[in-house]
Amino acid sequence: MTLDLTFTAHDIANTRFAVSPLGEVVASVRVVKNPAAHPLLRPWADQVRRRLQDVDWRLLSDLVPVPTISIAGFTCTPPSTSMPDLELELATMRGAAARVRSDLEHTGGPRTKRVQALYDDPEQGLERLAAEVAAYWEAAMAPYWPRIRSLLEGEILYRARLLAEGGAQRMLADLDEAVTWDDGTLRLRHLYVSGRRSLRGLGLLLVPCVFAWPRVFSVTTPPYQPTVRYAPRGIATLWERREVDPPEALAAVLGRTRARLLAELDQPASTRDLAQRAGLSEPGVNQHLTALRKAGLCTAHRTGRYVLYARTAVAETLLYLEETPTPRSNSR
Repeated sequence: MTLDLTFTAHDIANTRFAVSPLGEVVASVRVVKNPAAHPLLRPWADQVRRRLQDVDWRLLSDLVPVPTISIAGFTCTPPSTSMPDLELELATMRGAAARVRSDLEHTGGPRTKRVQALYDDPEQGLERLAAEVAAYWEAAMAPYWPRIRSLLEGEILYRARLLAEGGAQRMLADLDEAVTWDDGTLRLRHLYVSGRRSLRGLGLLLVPCVFAWPRVFSVTTPPYQPTVRYAPRGIATLWERREVDPPEALAAVLGRTRARLLAELDQPASTRDLAQRAGLSEPGVNQHLTALRKAGLCTAHRTGRYVLYARTAVAETLLYLEETPTPRSNSR
């Protein structure tokens, strides 16, 4: 099946990119529920499923059925800004009570008791859903978010370079294997939807989404912004364990032990895991992590019995910043 999105000059002018933390949450539910269908994402699913046992996310799970044919629009409204945080997107969700019933009727299918309760009382139901999303985020997404966001931002910069080199046609031509561009029309190979849709002069919102892989998802129904969520390049490298020796310059500033602990946080880890890897005592590791947190270089995420530490984007930059040679003076 093919879904054709037709562009006017206004649509091309209004096309933009955005990152969506909430969209990643909703798409990731499919992976947790059916990891075998997502081999590139399975390392993440294997890590988080145990932690999610301490989280109540039953309503969120009900709203993202597997196999996924359609998801109610209010669960992940297309973002209005290019880099929203989760709090902003949850605020948008809470404000969508007037659309809950029509969106659920549009998606069709049987409703669980929890989804029916949401239908009967949208405002209260959205409060529950927002709370579940926040808890799910802390357990399954927040520890990985700096790395995911870095990949998404890199994808947007890559697309911006293609736009500068060859215009919209060059930018859209290799968006995904399921997407082709032909004379003002973007064609999406779709599992469940076909037809020809206008973008209504609003342009297209392109949202790279790690957990959309291997599919492309689209939103074309008013009143929502026409949107395509697609998988960015480089997903397979996200979960690789990278052996990193901390730069000498960083070790000189932080101390070799703290720089080594940052290097070990290539994946979120507990104090016990880090102590075993680094050959240190747990109290000693805890002391170093406290200092790194105060410096804004790592974060801690508690979910039930688990506390995981993760590098921040600042720490990622410091670890992978190439050392540049000091320029020689030409003075005599």
